[in-house]
Amino acid sequence: MKQEIKYIEDVLSHGFEQTTINQPNDYEGKVITTVIRKRTTIPSTKAVLYVHGFNDYFFQEEMAAEFIQKGFHFYAVDLRKYGRSILPNQRQNNTRNLAEYYTDLDDALLLMKQEGNEKILLYGHSTGGLIASLYAAERIEYELFDAVFCNSPFYDMNLPEIQKKTLIPIVALLGKIIPNLPIPVGFSALYGESLHQNDHGEWDYNLNWKPHLIGTLNAGWIAAIHKGHLKIRAGITVGVPILILHSEQSLYPKQWSESLFEGDAILNVTAIAHKASLIQAPKKEILAIRGAIHDLVLSKKAVRKTVFETLFGWLNANF
Repeated sequence: MKQEIKYIEDVLSHGFEQTTINQPNDYEGKVITTVIRKRTTIPSTKAVLYVHGFNDYFFQEEMAAEFIQKGFHFYAVDLRKYGRSILPNQRQNNTRNLAEYYTDLDDALLLMKQEGNEKILLYGHSTGGLIASLYAAERIEYELFDAVFCNSPFYDMNLPEIQKKTLIPIVALLGKIIPNLPIPVGFSALYGESLHQNDHGEWDYNLNWKPHLIGTLNAGWIAAIHKGHLKIRAGITVGVPILILHSEQSLYPKQWSESLFEGDAILNVTAIAHKASLIQAPKKEILAIRGAIHDLVLSKKAVRKTVFETLFGWLNANF
């Protein structure tokens, strides 16, 4: 990263700043990464880098406040083609290889180091948890971070086993040949409705950057995710302590129900726990949080209180 860094006020305001990092062009043209920060007033050399999930971006101000109050400088990255980093020449969320994001993380972490942060927690949610885990394995012995936290990491497709063994490999193969081939998705709008304050939730965020529904995905995205899942299945090794939290139950609702506030409506939590068990690390803990939704920190207030107590308790012992 050899460019001048200038921060401007972020769209969230409230003391958040953002800076844009220009990346080399890719198969869609111009590429940027956006780093968002808010620094703690407590003298500190520790920080966290938050990596969002699929169909997502950083908007969780309450989560940032928890870290800031604990003496962490808070940073988040909107990965290329997500949120603040979406450009007119790009298809939102598009990727052909998860390793494309490693440069985004390298640059964000190097910037954090340059700004005096000596101890860094790498924190990924959902697809961000998958990316962070794979990145940690790739950077073993050359880490720019000291621990990893995964919030409901996307370690496996939430599909029947027969489809994971037959359909996904076929689509992944097509994705290598015809990466822009559109593939219909079966994501329900119900999870988004459980989050956004316009519907049943308590959170306000940009519905253009995080819509309730996505009609299609590129086959290249499926290929990239499948390759990542195969690596997790084979068993990766990370060189720093890792904490993996997930909900206690998965939900498969067909219509709106208050139960959507009590479980993971996106991923299979049994699959998360099983795949997490295959990861090797000097210290590892895998815990289920009762009553949590997919993004644990957006659960009901009493549940997210448990999430933060669990996380910071673990950090006190391992970070």
